[in-house]
Amino acid sequence: MDDDLTFQAADDGLVQEYDELAARAFGHTVGDITHLRGRADVRVALRAGRVVAGGLGLLTNQFFGGAAVPSACLAAGSVAPEERGSRLATSMVRERLRPLRERGAVISTISTVSNGYARHMGWEAPVPVFGWAVSADDLKRSFATGNLDIEHGLTKDALDLQQELARQWNGPVQRPDWWSTWTTAKNALTAYRFSRAGAPAAGWLSFTTKRSDRHGIDLVVHDFWASDPDCAASMLAFLGRHNSRAETVQFRRGALPPYPVLLHHLHRHRVTADAWHPWMLRVLDLQGAVRLRGWPADLDLEIPVEIGDERPGSSHRYLLRLCAGSADIVPTRTDGAVAFTRGQFAVWYAGGYRSLTAALMSGVYARCDESLTTLIRAANDREPWLPDHF
Repeated sequence: MDDDLTFQAADDGLVQEYDELAARAFGHTVGDITHLRGRADVRVALRAGRVVAGGLGLLTNQFFGGAAVPSACLAAGSVAPEERGSRLATSMVRERLRPLRERGAVISTISTVSNGYARHMGWEAPVPVFGWAVSADDLKRSFATGNLDIEHGLTKDALDLQQELARQWNGPVQRPDWWSTWTTAKNALTAYRFSRAGAPAAGWLSFTTKRSDRHGIDLVVHDFWASDPDCAASMLAFLGRHNSRAETVQFRRGALPPYPVLLHHLHRHRVTADAWHPWMLRVLDLQGAVRLRGWPADLDLEIPVEIGDERPGSSHRYLLRLCAGSADIVPTRTDGAVAFTRGQFAVWYAGGYRSLTAALMSGVYARCDESLTTLIRAANDREPWLPDHF
């Protein structure tokens, strides 16, 4: 590390310098640097007293296996263009993670266009990420309105529903109380909740609008939370009823849950998919991540595994034990029945391997198919999905 390079938490003056640097590095302003001041841990790198890199870190929980796992969510990482190529980003990430690990983070999630760089540091993508666009006319024709009441705005029961539904997937953030206020203000969101007469919210959605290239507007959906198929259909029908002004309904990347509601109901499947850079997961504390995750209650197993560490070509042997919904992982001298790289272990942890073939084609090594099949079953009872943006 260069003698004149230092890292530290940013005070107000350094945040301002970091904000200006990020605008120069990204080519546009990064609103979260000011929006999340006081919520995020802000770290900067200084060379000769001048900010040359920075980033935000949020200590929050993410749901895995139905349990809330402490996570370091990294955002807005930037390096001065004149500093690129010096491996400063690697040192900056390490310094950003350190205080969050000290406060209990056992995993970390990042969304970056530099996937290869993140992969080199131990992150891996559990699942592809897509945005979707569909004609408002097609939604209106394909989905019945239903008999749900529709009301503008969010209520506590709607926010509680979101947390309940988020727990059914691997990856969603356990949103803090301030999350909804932050995202609503940042994105100018309008929210609607859906319920049956006299009952709590059965679903809710939020969207913003943007001027269409041709005429009118497009709707851009940010949240889509439905408790049952009828509610999901009613929500899509409601979006379709904007067809007098909106030609297209766009679901922001990751906003639409990965279930086949459009595939199975559209009268004509004229949907545009837009691939986006995926969210990537890294396991920071192996024992803590395994212990705090939720696991299937009906599994009882002991499997020796090998997991790569930060040194290329190096790995360690562990015994993974699951019993009655709990798990631990301890060092062992037994050769592993299954061998993961760090990134492959993160994908498995997130339920990203849906089949034996998927894991083998990813390069996961197994002495026998049965051991790997059992491990896949242990982690994939919930699908990976991260609808939250940071």
